[in-house]
Amino acid sequence: MPILVKPITGRQKEALDFISSFIRNKGYAPSLRELAAFLKTNNLSTAQYFVKELEKKGYLKRDHYKNRGITPITPKQTVPLLGNIAAGEPIEPIENPEPIEVPQNIKLGAGKSYYALRVRGDSMIDMGILDDDIVLIKHQMTADVGDVVVGITENGATLKILGRKNGRTTLEPRNPKYDIIIPNELEVRGVFVGLIRAE
Repeated sequence: MPILVKPITGRQKEALDFISSFIRNKGYAPSLRELAAFLKTNNLSTAQYFVKELEKKGYLKRDHYKNRGITPITPKQTVPLLGNIAAGEPIEPIENPEPIEVPQNIKLGAGKSYYALRVRGDSMIDMGILDDDIVLIKHQMTADVGDVVVGITENGATLKILGRKNGRTTLEPRNPKYDIIIPNELEVRGVFVGLIRAE
């Protein structure tokens, strides 16, 4: 199961940053006394409260049997996998959300909404998007020409490059086997931001 990370207060963030940099510099975690000194209090129970809250919110794990047994946790990024999308002929995505983990090297913007879809088809193969890849999509209703978008047309949902031709909006594949789509109706549901490929 993914770790569900809850927001922390500014003061809790300062305490977490102090713990992380202390471990980086010294190779071991601070004691409660050292954390209390950083928090400018003589009260060890205040330091204990901060550790407990950070643990409860998924930012720290604690080994109760170990002196200085505090370890920061890198929060996992997860997005809902909403089903399949055609990179060939348009099909409807399957609405069956399940969370998937996003590698830390793919940076998701804070406060933005993201989702994932599994690619079915090979019309985007020349862009390196293959059948069975998982594409990460930033949810937005507008896009620029040249963006790879999730487009909803009168024939369903498809993953293509947004284009313009003779004053008409187009959805362009990246495989010469496929024709450019010139939809009568088009609704942009998001822009491609990254790719996860099964090993």
